[in-house]
Amino acid sequence: MSIRQIQINPDDNVLVALQDLTKDTVVHFNGLTITLQDDVKAKHKFFIREMNIGDEVLMYGVLVGKVLTPIAMGGLMTIKNIKHASQEYCYRSVNYQWEAPDVSKFEELTFNGYHRNDGSVGTANYWLFIPTVFCENRNLDVIKESLQNTLGYGVTHKYKEFTKQLLHAYEHGQAIETFQTSQISRIPAETQRIFKNVDGIKFLNHQGGCGGTRQDSELLSKLLAAYADHPNVAGITVLSLGCQHLQTSNLMADIQLRNPHFDKPVLLFEQQQSKSEEELIKEAILQTFIGLTAINKIERSPAPLSKLCVGVKCGGSDGFSGISANPAVGYTSDLLVALGAKVLLAEFPELCGAEQNLIDRCVDKPCADKFIQLMQEYDAQAHAVGSGFYMNPSPGNIKDGLITDAIKSTGAAKKGGTSPVVAVLDYTERATQPGLNLVCTPGNDVEATTGKAASGATLILFTTGLGTPTGNPVCPVIKIATNTVLATKMSDIIDIDTGGIISGEKSIQEMGIEILHYCIKAASGEITPKAVLLNQDDFIPWKRGVSL
Repeated sequence: MSIRQIQINPDDNVLVALQDLTKDTVVHFNGLTITLQDDVKAKHKFFIREMNIGDEVLMYGVLVGKVLTPIAMGGLMTIKNIKHASQEYCYRSVNYQWEAPDVSKFEELTFNGYHRNDGSVGTANYWLFIPTVFCENRNLDVIKESLQNTLGYGVTHKYKEFTKQLLHAYEHGQAIETFQTSQISRIPAETQRIFKNVDGIKFLNHQGGCGGTRQDSELLSKLLAAYADHPNVAGITVLSLGCQHLQTSNLMADIQLRNPHFDKPVLLFEQQQSKSEEELIKEAILQTFIGLTAINKIERSPAPLSKLCVGVKCGGSDGFSGISANPAVGYTSDLLVALGAKVLLAEFPELCGAEQNLIDRCVDKPCADKFIQLMQEYDAQAHAVGSGFYMNPSPGNIKDGLITDAIKSTGAAKKGGTSPVVAVLDYTERATQPGLNLVCTPGNDVEATTGKAASGATLILFTTGLGTPTGNPVCPVIKIATNTVLATKMSDIIDIDTGGIISGEKSIQEMGIEILHYCIKAASGEITPKAVLLNQDDFIPWKRGVSL
């Protein structure tokens, strides 16, 4: 690798190591001769000048921390010598001018999606099971095992066969302790999918619907309604116990409130009105099977790229996230916005330090005021319990160079590109305006993806530097690695490698265009993201408590 370090913004007083650098290495940068005072691992930062207590640390051109102890030129940035700090923010009348990228060569492109009667277009065609209360989770699990394995949507067959072979060896006196997985004989393939136009049967197991507060159940109802109304969902089976807080009538009312034109088939089953557990499950399977035969008649057809709604997310982030994958996704976001599509940027605890830039990009004062209010209320709630946005970085983030939340957040915000912010959405609010939308969710991977899908994301671009398998039941999640080492090591969960940006082999713009083409293929069913192949159907409702 010819480039050993990079300065992200000309105002920055730190450099990011692109490869491991040893102590006493001499770095020549902009006329400066910097001798490294410590070993600096790839993804970590070192200072280009001497720093004193209280000095501001600048990265991405903004305040990301303050110095706690004197640091020599060439000193390593650590959690011991700097602390989190971020710029104060407020609304100011800024005439933000956006220079949209040239999309002339993409304007005629389409994706093959599932057209719904309300005008939305799905990138997948799912049947969805929704429990109104946690009491029905067991029944959902029984139905899930029955339908998915029999109809060709299961992914556990090879592990069942593997276990059978181990059992056979054990019963015949073989020493199981000496077995290697490579010794196991070839395992038959999964059952082929029966319904070719049904991409999956999905299940929203959760721990809510009763107990807790009534407000918890009300918010859960809005979330479940959003999933029922999702463009990727063609039909729904609802299982209810009967006596819980979240009544079926409440859920149906929230669906109609969200979308007065909702006309998808909904099958309702209440266990307390059923003769037995067996009758409930068999009837639910029977009626759902009939529903599957109906939605299998829906076929993909061309739709303009303006019909896409793409969520952008990062998780298991590292010191390369804000240099490679996130800016590349940001360029994809700008291309999508220029083409008339919707882009959803969320994770409010991970926008800490990037607020002023986003406020200045808001199309009007009400939009900016809503963002400010949601950010301040969320952070105040965290502080009230002894926490705060500044406590967001995980041990893995810190180990790989994200020392403060402001460093993590300013890099994370790059996923949203540079276009104007057209709307700010509270949790479960539906995205209706083309362009960049900010969605209030936690930074937690699954809570955030759950929230993006609720706002209408039909694809999610998920960047990661450390590796995470996160997926979603109704929205295909495309996993993008920040570095080639990760993409190679965890190829079973990674879809796209942006490590070429770090090595200098590809530009951010080239990588962003590649990601757009992958989105089109995934939206058309021509390629299946790894999280979808693995049935990685993660779903965690946010109770609106403190979650970073």
